[in-house]
Order: sequence, then C-alpha cells, then structure tokens
Amino acid sequence: MSKLRILLIAGGRSGEHEVSLASARGVLEAMPHPTDLAVIAKDGRWLTGTAARAALEAGRAQRGEHPFPPPLSWHRYDVAFPLLHGRWGEDGTIQGFLEMLGLPYVGAGVGAAALCMDKELTKRTLAHAGIPVVPWVSLWRGEGLPELPFSPPYFVKPANTGSSVGISKVRTREALGPALEEAFRWDDRVLVEQGLEGVRELEVALLGNVTAEASVVGEVRYQSEFYDYATKYTPGRAELLIPAPVDADVARRLQEVARTAYRLLGVRGLARVDFFLAPDGALYLNELNTMPGFTPTSMYPKLWQASGLEYEALLERLVRLALE
Repeated sequence: MSKLRILLIAGGRSGEHEVSLASARGVLEAMPHPTDLAVIAKDGRWLTGTAARAALEAGRAQRGEHPFPPPLSWHRYDVAFPLLHGRWGEDGTIQGFLEMLGLPYVGAGVGAAALCMDKELTKRTLAHAGIPVVPWVSLWRGEGLPELPFSPPYFVKPANTGSSVGISKVRTREALGPALEEAFRWDDRVLVEQGLEGVRELEVALLGNVTAEASVVGEVRYQSEFYDYATKYTPGRAELLIPAPVDADVARRLQEVARTAYRLLGVRGLARVDFFLAPDGALYLNELNTMPGFTPTSMYPKLWQASGLEYEALLERLVRLALE
C-alpha cells in the first residue's frame, strides 16, 4: 500500500478547541500514513512543527505564531484531515479554503458542512423531507421570544455550536431568560426546543460518500439532567452501550433514516447521526454531526469497532474516501 502524506488540522477558535486536540491525539497515534500536524490557536493564528506538538500535549493553544494561511508547503500533502469541531472548522469555512487549494480533505463539503452545523436549517430540511425532528421555535438576537406551541421543559440552544456548548435545559418559562442569555453568548440565533421526557439517546455512525454504510446502533446513558459538555467529556459520567439493546426492527429503522438524512443533506466521508427514541416508539432525528469526536473511546470509532472496523482501518477508509 503506497504511503500518502496527511496534514492533520486541529484546535480551532470554537468552544470545542480542547475536544479537537483530544481527538487529534488519537488520530496521530493510529494514522497509517506519515502525518504532519497544524494547530489553530484560539486567537485564530496557526502553530506548526514542534509548537503544534507542544500545543497538542498541553491540550490547548491560546495564541498562534502564523497568520492564516500559515507558511506550509500545501502541495506536499495528498489529503487534509480537518479534525475541527464547531464553528470555523465544521461549518464549511476550512472546507472552502481547502477547496480553493485543490487539496482533497476528509469529511463533508462546504455546503453540507454549513447546513449540518446550523441546527435550524438542518431541522427545516429534514422536516420538509418528512423526517421527524423535535418541535422548535427560533429567534434572532434582539427579537422577543415568540409564543411557544409546546409546554416545558425546554432546551435552549445556539443555532451553530456542537458538544452541547451553550445549551441549557429549563423547566419553566420564567427560566428561559438566563438560558437565552447564555445561548446568545455563542450565536446570534437561538432555538427553543421542546424537551422530550423519558427518551433514549441512540446513535449511528455512517461512512461513505454518495452511498453510506451504517454501523451498529449505540446508546448513551447518563445520570445528569441532559447530555451536557461535562457529561460528554468527563470519564465515567456517561455509559456507552454498543450495540444498543434495541429490537432489530428499531435498529434497521434507525440505520435507514440515518442513511436517508445523510444523502439528503449531501454529506460525504463520515457522520454520526443522533436520535431520540420516545417511550411510545416515536423516533426523532436530533443532530447529524459531520466531524464527530475521534478519541479511541469516542462513540464514532467505537461504533465502527463493534461493526468490525478497527480504528486504524477506519482512518484508512476516511483517507481513501477523501481521495475518491
């Protein structure tokens, strides 16, 4: 097998900077091709070489050394792996830059990345296609809260963040004020979503370009009020059940809906699709994550491992899909 040269890009300006660096450590250790690392610091400037490796070990980079774009020999690389979570990385921005360079890259293209990052646009697109989503209303900064067509509890979410950054769950309308204020710290548009009670949180990993393969189904369980940032990234706070204890018919339905949404939204390479399964059997697609967490213990690689595809082989497949 010929060796390709990979550029792994990690960090980023979003609130998921540290998550990206944690993911990058796992990928660097297992990537079956020679790989260089570039880290985008929180100030938007870049680190390369030994400075990038030092940032990776420290788990964060507050300040970078090079302006964008950094002095990299971009033509040396066969594939870029933009392992960036959240805004300015998972929303089409870095993808557009790589498109201008003509450099193949892992993951969704500009349009699909931007669409899937925007929670409201994703919901509108899926709902229009008949895929069930949780009811919501949205408002822009400066607008008054509209009449809510559903009762509490509510989830309040920035339109464009991941990893539960800026998200609150509240049980009264009176508590919406502080929750909205927190969400508006992260975005100019906010969703207020109906909080479903008693649901199970199920996830499917997808891999492919136009036609995606679906992994076994996984389930997330936890004791906190919801699957917030601390619960996701603090060891022992959440339990991952792989495969999930669901009927075969339910698993097939989840995989089918996940693949349909993937194709509909134009995603390429990979995605993790998150669902709610209600006690009455109703299924809601919650989110389609185009660059999920990539530590060896993250749900996405663990789902593929349970499906017979080990971590290193998964990375090889992603590189080949980028070239394809």
